[in-house]
Amino acid sequence: MDSMPPVLSVRGLSVRFLMPGGRRVAAVTDARFDVAPGECLALIGESGCGKSVLASALLGLLPGNAQSAGSALLGDLDLLTADERTLARTVRGRLIGLVPQSPAAHLTPVRTVRSQLEETVAALTATRGRAALRAAAESAAERAAFPADHLDRHPHQLSGGLAQRAATALALVGDAPLLLADEPTTGLDRDLVDRTADELRRHVDDPGEGGRRRALLMITHDLAAAERIADRVAVMYAGRIVELADAAAFFGSPGPRHPYSRGLLQALPDRAFTPIPGMPPELGDLPAGCAFAARCDRATDRCAAEPPAGTVACHHPHVPEDVRA
Repeated sequence: MDSMPPVLSVRGLSVRFLMPGGRRVAAVTDARFDVAPGECLALIGESGCGKSVLASALLGLLPGNAQSAGSALLGDLDLLTADERTLARTVRGRLIGLVPQSPAAHLTPVRTVRSQLEETVAALTATRGRAALRAAAESAAERAAFPADHLDRHPHQLSGGLAQRAATALALVGDAPLLLADEPTTGLDRDLVDRTADELRRHVDDPGEGGRRRALLMITHDLAAAERIADRVAVMYAGRIVELADAAAFFGSPGPRHPYSRGLLQALPDRAFTPIPGMPPELGDLPAGCAFAARCDRATDRCAAEPPAGTVACHHPHVPEDVRA
């Protein structure tokens, strides 16, 4: 990876939803991480842990009852304080390319893939003229391995994998420095998951215009996809990032250090296939101290206090000597 400033630097990012009756839902609490040029950071965790809320905060797409705090610097721009005009005209598409969950729903159903690509090229680049727009749209499709003979089809005529590639092609048009992939493999079979993950990785590794390398933040609950392409892993539980780790060490040896992270891996069919007992707490009713304590076999009275800040938010993390992953 490049020894360059991070593409994205998040510090103390918190999101609260104000609910009727004055209740507050702590969807994201004190998230801290960087994503470097040429790096894929996989943000993993069970559904409902706050991953997609974090993505919405970065894109300025939180609902009106949300309050955010902290900072999320994309270069010199703080995404959390940027106004809607800046987000719409500068950030979405140009600085952050979104590869969405449910791409078929993201595509306009009554227009062909070609027309949607040409419109996006016209909006995000200086390309003008029918022939030039057509060529640029075809080039964008080729970068995402979308077949040229399907460009004149409508979204409902595409398989799940091709819809994903069409959405990826749209995300790449603006040559954004940050790709944000929100559950990009949902609903795909294993072969398509692998191909989608590999294509995302390729766009991180291939230099963009001017030789600049993109960063990829992939939000997923698919640990196999994360293991396949991630450089680092951030594990989220009950709105908090509880572990930040090098992907090779996390999935291999010495393995994760947080008990929740280890539980996620041990629940996989190709590992112990042992589910984590219990259920995650409601984000609107989080316990004091460690939110994982009620499900953790290492918990003690100390866990009633807030876990320490750092790369592993745990009072009793596994250390390499006692890891036998």
